[in-house]
Amino acid sequence: MKVLITGASGRFAESMVKALRGRCDLVLFSRRPLPADRAGLPWVQGDLTSFDDCCRAVEGVDFIQHLGAQPWPTDHPQEIQGREQRGLPAIPFDATMRSNIMGTYYLLQAAVQAGVKGMVMTGSNCAFGHGYRISQNPFPIRYLPLDEDHPSAVEDSYSYSKLAGEELLASFSRAYGLRTYVTRPAGICPPERLRRMAETAAPVTAWNEWLWGYVASEDLAELQRLIMDRAEALPLHSVYVANGLDSTCLEPSQEIVARFRPDLLPVTHLSGHQAFFSTAKAQRELGWIPSHSWREYLR
Repeated sequence: MKVLITGASGRFAESMVKALRGRCDLVLFSRRPLPADRAGLPWVQGDLTSFDDCCRAVEGVDFIQHLGAQPWPTDHPQEIQGREQRGLPAIPFDATMRSNIMGTYYLLQAAVQAGVKGMVMTGSNCAFGHGYRISQNPFPIRYLPLDEDHPSAVEDSYSYSKLAGEELLASFSRAYGLRTYVTRPAGICPPERLRRMAETAAPVTAWNEWLWGYVASEDLAELQRLIMDRAEALPLHSVYVANGLDSTCLEPSQEIVARFRPDLLPVTHLSGHQAFFSTAKAQRELGWIPSHSWREYLR
């Protein structure tokens, strides 16, 4: 099977390539040259926002692992201010929407024309709307842990693009029979980041709208490989929350809720250091159980 990986020069792509190398014929697609660990693999240099580039990339491809995306809201007031304060160059305000919405649309159109069988997209748990809040309104939690059925309340362009991307893929499944799947990872962590989390771990002092989520890069890559390998036995379209089994907190999860959000106790069902995001669907349908935790590095 020939598999295209978009966003192939990015950090998560390293784990995705390792998960698939030797199992599939890989083609990598990215704007920037590939790092040394991916050197020698077939590479298409191009941009998701170019339909012609997407068409070149999908030639002869059976399945797509769609990792490429603008990873934060380029129009978010705090993000713009932060870049200015750090002296970083300005990014067009609409870059997130162009890359994540139009880029995904172009890739899907190219995939249909080329006869691609399916796509797994690396989405984001930001599709819930809990993270990049712009208003002063807190994210409306109905229950914990959050799962795929929890209502969304997005406010920013990145979170919206990830939520809309899920429905965009679903529409191509309905219209063309293309198999489409989306993961909703929290912060994607390579081993060095997990180690750093352990080194800097500190007691929780306040409620955090980000809900202390994370997933190891290797675990997410394994989930996306499993989805692709078992696609024929899955629904035509589906979404899977992707998180580690635990939170990033030293304290037990229920204890944190009791201290900072006691109003949520009647709708919260967490034990030990259980994550605030539920991976029960991926465990049930795919047998996926994350095997890496930042706690491995705690002294």
